[in-house]
Amino acid sequence: MSNGPLSGLRIIEFAGIGPGPMAGMLLADMGAEVIVIERPAALRTLGGGGAMNRGKRSVCLDLKNEAGLEAARRLICSSDALIEGYRPGVMERLGLGPAAFEAEHPRLVYGRVTGWGQTGPLAQAAGHDINYVALTGVSSIASRPGEPPTLPATMIGDMAGGAMFLAFGVVCALLEAKRSGRGQVVDAAMIDGVGLLSGLVHSLRGSGVWGDDPARNFFLHQSPFYDCFECADGLFVSLGAIEPPFYRELLTRLGLDDVDPARQYRFVDWPDLRERVAARVREKTRKEWCELMEGSDACFAPVLTMAEAPMHAHQQARGNFVQVNGKTQPAPAPRFSHTPPRTPGPSPEPGRDTVELLRSLGLADTQIAAASNGD
Repeated sequence: MSNGPLSGLRIIEFAGIGPGPMAGMLLADMGAEVIVIERPAALRTLGGGGAMNRGKRSVCLDLKNEAGLEAARRLICSSDALIEGYRPGVMERLGLGPAAFEAEHPRLVYGRVTGWGQTGPLAQAAGHDINYVALTGVSSIASRPGEPPTLPATMIGDMAGGAMFLAFGVVCALLEAKRSGRGQVVDAAMIDGVGLLSGLVHSLRGSGVWGDDPARNFFLHQSPFYDCFECADGLFVSLGAIEPPFYRELLTRLGLDDVDPARQYRFVDWPDLRERVAARVREKTRKEWCELMEGSDACFAPVLTMAEAPMHAHQQARGNFVQVNGKTQPAPAPRFSHTPPRTPGPSPEPGRDTVELLRSLGLADTQIAAASNGD
C-alpha cells in the first residue's frame, strides 16, 4: 500500500466542522500524517470531522489548562504545518497563534480557514456557506427568473472555496518553506475562494459572452439545451449541449429533425423550443433516455441521487466510491501514476492516539493525564 505523495509530512489539525476537517482529509488521503486535536468529551459540543477524519490520528487535549496547551505546543513544534478554523484571534488568545512559533519553529506553515478572512469589516461576524457565496455574486448565477437561488449544501463555500484552497495553500507554503526555510500564514477565506472559482464567469462577462439577462444566457436555465428536464417517471436528466456539433447530436437523438441547428443561439427561438424539448423528454423514462443517449456526444447524464451515484457503471469503473466500515464514502482524488493515495480506513475514536503521541514527545503519564483532562 502506497503512503501517498505527501508521505513524511506531519500536519496538526484543530478539530472543527466543515472545511478544516475536509482539508485535513485531503492531506491525509495523500499520505500526510494528520493529527487532530480534539477537546475532551466534557467540552465537546459538536461532532468533528466524522467520516472526514479517515486516515488521521487523534489526541484529546484540554486547551483550558496549561498542561493541555503545553502538549499542543509540543505537537505543533513537531509538525510541518497546522490548520485551524476558529474566528480570528482565538488561537492568539490561547497563546498558539503564528507569532508564538516564529522563533522556535520558523518553518511552520500556519493554515487558517474562515468564512470572511482574517481581516476586513466582516472578519468577526458569524456566517455560513450560503452567506459567503451570496456576497461573491455567485448565488445570482444559480437562480431561475422569479425564484431565489438554490445551491448544493456546503459544497460551494465550505468545501470548494474553503477546504480546497486551504489544502492547496498549505502545500504551496510547504514547498516554499522547503526552499526558504521559513514558514508563513495561509489565510484561506471562503469568500476569497468562491470569488476565485467564479473566474471563468468574470472572464466571459469581460469579453461580452456572458450576459446577466437569463433570456440570453444558456447557463441561467432558460435555453432548450442546457438544463435539467423531467422524464415520464418523474425523474430527471441533464442536457448540456453548448457547442454546435453536440447540439446537432442532441437534436437528432431527441428526434427534433425539423429544428435548424444553425439557429441555436437565436434567443427568440428559445421559449418555444424549450417547451418542445421538455415535452419530448417527458415521453420516455429516465432509463429509456439513458439507453438512447448515454455515452454519446449529446452532452447527457441522468440526475442521480446520492444513493444511486455510487452504483453507476462509470463511477464503479473508476472506483470513485469506497466502503469504510460498511458506509459509502468518496474515494481520494486526484490520481497519481507513481504514488497513489492511501486506501481510506476508518476514522479514529476521539483521543485514540493521545497517550502514544504524547509519550513520543517526552511527556510523562501524569502530564498526559493533566493535558487530556482524563479523556
